[in-house]
Amino acid sequence: MASRARALIAASIASSWIAGCGTDVPQPPTQTEAAAGETHKQAFVDALKPRRSGRPVIAVLASNEATEMTDLLLPHAVLVRSGVADVQVVAPRSGRVDLYPALQVDGAQSFASFDRAHPEGADYVIVPAMRDGDVPEVIAWLREQFDHGAHVLAVCSGALVAGRAGLLDGRRFAGHWFDRDTLLEHPSATYVPHRRYVIDRGVATTTGITASVPVTLALVEAIGGPGKAQAIAAELGVPSWDARHDSSRFGIDVRRGWQYLMNKAAFWRNETRVIEVHDGVDDVALALAADAWSRTGHVDVQAASISGPVTMRSGLVLVAHPPGDDRARTSLASSLTPIRQLDRTLCEIEERFGEAQREWVMLEMEYAGSGAECAG
Repeated sequence: MASRARALIAASIASSWIAGCGTDVPQPPTQTEAAAGETHKQAFVDALKPRRSGRPVIAVLASNEATEMTDLLLPHAVLVRSGVADVQVVAPRSGRVDLYPALQVDGAQSFASFDRAHPEGADYVIVPAMRDGDVPEVIAWLREQFDHGAHVLAVCSGALVAGRAGLLDGRRFAGHWFDRDTLLEHPSATYVPHRRYVIDRGVATTTGITASVPVTLALVEAIGGPGKAQAIAAELGVPSWDARHDSSRFGIDVRRGWQYLMNKAAFWRNETRVIEVHDGVDDVALALAADAWSRTGHVDVQAASISGPVTMRSGLVLVAHPPGDDRARTSLASSLTPIRQLDRTLCEIEERFGEAQREWVMLEMEYAGSGAECAG
């Protein structure tokens, strides 16, 4: 979600107050639901097994104009790192992709080029959220890949893109908590609460932004086995990638709505913050940290490097500019796993803007936290 979604959230908050209650959220999971995470994970992994022989081809779909940063960078980086498949960012045009809420990358392959190289289509298509989720050529290409036999994995609000391609009709889905009512407008679509990810006849959907972590690890396991997934999970700092999720923790009530509106009104707190980057920077840690800072609503995040553009660990080129002297700076800690980096960033946000703002960012990212506490 970005500016459009924030405007919709504000409208939702206002509507909730008029009605005298918060937005509808599921009841907490039962003990049976809470204990079934590993069972659901195994069924999900089994359903994602490759359909064709040979090395799988994975396309991470993008819109050149605006694609959600973590939804794109994290699955791409983790899959490249795993070595289990050939992975490529694919967009209507080759070259640059503008990300939101921050950053730009270079290195996308065009639809036409991908189709020439892979006339049989991709084995898997990862679908991130897109600011304009109804670009005709994106929708048509996604539908074509599905018709060729590709598994589709729609991350977060990427479910909206999959829905516009007709891929949610008659299917069960997860999805970002804010998109639930919109997704239910698809004919016979059924929402499944308390699952980080759901798959139904070749179409997988996830909850909010941070669900990109467990769903990508589940895909790695489906292709490369549990040992490979465990090794990557350890690098990320993830103890488990099963399907457990408490959907009742995510939604808008009066308290959160009031905090949101008060935060948006505090325009004097706006600032530009640069994250110092270098060749080989970890895409995953960068994406999670930049996403979190940006979602405070007060921080314009930019990548900074004295040498200009840098090549990230995944091979994508990150657009970066020399840092200005008057801007706040943030460095990524090489000693931290990406999830611990996210936790540290959330604590920095709390220190800078307060506990309520940290909570709001976790709500937008649909992140329950790792259990780590902020010092002091």
